[in-house]
Amino acid sequence: MIKKVLQYFRHQLIRYNLPLGLRVLHYYYFRSFLHLRDPKTISEKIQWMKIHLYGYDQDPIYTQCADKYRVREYVRACGCEDLLNDLIAVYDTPEEIDWNELPQQFALKWNFGNGYNIICQNKGHLDISKTLKQLRAWGKEEPWLKTGEVQYKQTKRKLIVEKFIEAERGILPVDYKIYCFHGEPYLLFTAEERGMGKETKFYYFYLDWSLKCCIPNTLEEREKALQIPPPHHLKEMIASARQLSSRFPFVRVDFYDTPDRLYFGELTFTPGGGFDIDEPDDLRIELGSKLDLSKV
Repeated sequence: MIKKVLQYFRHQLIRYNLPLGLRVLHYYYFRSFLHLRDPKTISEKIQWMKIHLYGYDQDPIYTQCADKYRVREYVRACGCEDLLNDLIAVYDTPEEIDWNELPQQFALKWNFGNGYNIICQNKGHLDISKTLKQLRAWGKEEPWLKTGEVQYKQTKRKLIVEKFIEAERGILPVDYKIYCFHGEPYLLFTAEERGMGKETKFYYFYLDWSLKCCIPNTLEEREKALQIPPPHHLKEMIASARQLSSRFPFVRVDFYDTPDRLYFGELTFTPGGGFDIDEPDDLRIELGSKLDLSKV
């Protein structure tokens, strides 16, 4: 009950006083005050852009590109249509889903926020009633109120079904997320052991595939990281990230890489809402140094 009350007041604070709400959240996550006069870390600069830029809310390009359905138009306009996964179906509500028409394997997701995904490996094992309940619950949420990610505020909600991408290792396909600053890719990270009932491990690499750090940042994990092969389509990934990020001062471009081909994932303007407490301090500062707010 107390948790729900606190969540309610946090949401109201974000809704009616975004700057104050972000200051409170920053202190909650990092136990430090949000420095907006001279922000240094990527976390602080993301909050600065939410407060001062307001383009995430008012510039339609951010609303479009944060939308997992409408971003496909932007990807085509950038000449990267070949990276798009096959779109099987689009619905306005969970009740419209024609389960009989869907293939045995598919990825079903809401087009707003993050984490609102159903990855179906075998439709025969899918509990449709439970899935509908989950989709309805997600559909009622307003994710922009959680961390002030206002780019989701105006999204016209859709459910999209895409082709299932076979995993090369583990259960889920290997994904790579490239941090891009002022149209230039800089650093990428990948996750291992996702969806395997284990703690997900994150490994950060520079574009030449030299290791920056890993989470957890232990000697054991660093040794594992050195054994991780580079993605099959690293050069294509970097070139595509450059094309797709050219319009923005900062964006993370996400991909799925398979032996056969590269897939576009999504564009992420505020990774973790700018409140990723697992990132090492030196990484937050390094990434922050690449974002020049005078050019925003």
